[in-house]
Amino acid sequence: MIKGIKLRLYPNQMQQNLLFQMFGNTRFVWNQMLAMAKARYKNNPSSRFIDEYGMNYLLKPLKEEYPFLKNSDSTSLQVTNHNLAQAFKMLFQHKGGYPHFKSRKISKQSYTGRNGCRVEAKRRIKLPKIGSIRTSKTTHLIGCNIKRYTVTYEPTGRYYVSFQVETEINQLPKTGDAVGIDVGLVNLAITSDGKKYGNFNAHWEEKQAQIWQSKFSKRKHQATVAVRQWNHNHQDSQIELNDYQNWQRARVQRARYQKKIADKRKDYLHKVTTDLVKRYDVIVIEDLKTKNLQKNHHLAKSITNASWYQLRMMLEYKSQWYGKQLVVVRPNYTSQICNKCGYHSGSKPLEIREWTCSQCGTHHDRDINAAINILNKGLKAIG
Repeated sequence: MIKGIKLRLYPNQMQQNLLFQMFGNTRFVWNQMLAMAKARYKNNPSSRFIDEYGMNYLLKPLKEEYPFLKNSDSTSLQVTNHNLAQAFKMLFQHKGGYPHFKSRKISKQSYTGRNGCRVEAKRRIKLPKIGSIRTSKTTHLIGCNIKRYTVTYEPTGRYYVSFQVETEINQLPKTGDAVGIDVGLVNLAITSDGKKYGNFNAHWEEKQAQIWQSKFSKRKHQATVAVRQWNHNHQDSQIELNDYQNWQRARVQRARYQKKIADKRKDYLHKVTTDLVKRYDVIVIEDLKTKNLQKNHHLAKSITNASWYQLRMMLEYKSQWYGKQLVVVRPNYTSQICNKCGYHSGSKPLEIREWTCSQCGTHHDRDINAAINILNKGLKAIG
């Protein structure tokens, strides 16, 4: 199986300088290749597009013209060409827009290499051109074949390395049980056997993120006004907005609280999906169109925080890993049909959480009834 493993990096000052050099080199190669492709098309619209192989062939003369590119891992520049070629491929298939130039002012920087990375000790790895660098625990990398790695500098001011590894995953024992899952806003997931998984709680982090977002906006506005006044009065010594550290500190604090919320949500989703995969052999979920549901502006924020799509993605790859089966069904009328007699009671507002079937007299919990109908649909689909 192919899986991802993410570790925190703790580079020293010299290694930080090398990493930023490599971030800049990959960005420089991307911009150079993109400018070349645009100029080539402008001069001769009928000319053949240079593919990934042609871009890699141009790397050698580019390194001779710009010797600083030799400080980068050579595979990282090839990966940059591959990503640009894929971007143009998506453009030609009308699945994406035209690639844009990359700016050094973006807070998140990264580069990807294909090989040459290995584990040296429990808390140290070796990266090409960087050397030995301190990390968090590398226990999960033992016995894995590293396919590629990505080093990232995040807006929080922290460094991470993500590995794509090939490893063996032992399948979980079979339980013989099946379950239907109805997702909601009050509770994240409701199973057909009555178990409810509540939404994660990050109210304090959200409040702090809002506070620091307000501070960030105010400080940036004040810094912008000060920069314009200074540059207008001092033509000889110009300054930039990034020279004001007050709003930069607010930007980092805001990013850290936002990352805390994302990490807390992701950790909770991992716990829920792992528990479901361990308990059931067949998992049936509804195929919700999240983008369409988010058009309701009263529920858009709650739907986004629930992360239904991320829940489904985790269930998909974990079911594949551990030998379980995931079935996706259409959610039409699952909360309106009685699971006992099949009577269609018509649409109901979201405020009604319980109802009684007028045909057979069965009292239903709206979410549990929907989960049972989802399970029945899934079992019918797989025979």
